[in-house]
Amino acid sequence: MRIRSARRSDLPLLQDIERAAGEPFRALGMAFVADDDPPPLDLLETYRLAGRCWVASDPLSATDDRPLGYVLADPVDDALHIEQVSVDPAAARRGIGRGLIAHLAGLAVPRGMAALTLTTFTEVPWNAPYYARIGFRILTESELTDGLRAIRAEEAQHGLDRWPRVCMRRELTSAVQPSGAPGSTKVPRVPEASASQDASEAVAVSGSP
Repeated sequence: MRIRSARRSDLPLLQDIERAAGEPFRALGMAFVADDDPPPLDLLETYRLAGRCWVASDPLSATDDRPLGYVLADPVDDALHIEQVSVDPAAARRGIGRGLIAHLAGLAVPRGMAALTLTTFTEVPWNAPYYARIGFRILTESELTDGLRAIRAEEAQHGLDRWPRVCMRRELTSAVQPSGAPGSTKVPRVPEASASQDASEAVAVSGSP
């Protein structure tokens, strides 16, 4: 698996991944999530130009480096916030989601960020239970930062609070290293920012990466 910066030509494919990753929610009675539109191309391009959109691909496969999953991230307070991470269900159980998150950890540490954060559904097996298995913990209400409160407010306006939802955090240490394989592109910069863009998008990892 190779993790690299997204290319402009990848962006429509990321929308396809998002649509496919949403479908498993339908079986849980969460058609609202399954039917939610993917991030628009102009938003994805904003993330790409800012160096905050990465894809996972298999450059040796017949798909010729086609993205299998992707992640968007925003600096929020003292952490790098996972705005979106999605994996094509056809590529599930290959460690792609875990690899993308490990890549973010490797970017965040040298920039002085203390943690990774995300928001997710509590009762969806591939959401909060999965993130707990890879080192995230649920934050209490009193632990939420101003940035995370703003993100949760955006999500509530978008209708995501019709199902139990939480903020989670994984502390980082200097021992964490980027997960990109040899030959991946140079580590992109993570610009300073104080708020997440379009925080209404749900974090959705399909399957059990």
